[in-house]
Amino acid sequence: MSNPDELLVGISAMVEAGQSNRMSLTVVAGGAVITGRLAPEAVWRERVSEVLKDSDHLGTFSGVFNADPPQDRADRGEAPTHLHFHLARILQGNVGIPETGGMYRVAINDVSAWTVGDFSYSDH
Repeated sequence: MSNPDELLVGISAMVEAGQSNRMSLTVVAGGAVITGRLAPEAVWRERVSEVLKDSDHLGTFSGVFNADPPQDRADRGEAPTHLHFHLARILQGNVGIPETGGMYRVAINDVSAWTVGDFSYSDH
């Protein structure tokens, strides 16, 4: 999308303002279907930083996720530009990757389709 979807921007802004992680969303971006819950950017960054910090090989990257706090951007009146997913999966056929859910950051401008809610999987 050349212009950000105003509904997605509004949803993201509400997640940021309420510091909620209960909003489920499924998006199509770059041909991939991603489904999961949205998280406030600060929470998402903190969680990614913690995972990296615990890694022997990637620990030095954890500080990158603590730079330019998202609240500073909100104070400047800037609209959200990304969706921050946690407990998210990329749909591949009838399988979600990873099964346990991952952390994904998706540019709102890259979303070509979306729906409220996430998809569950069943072998039955």
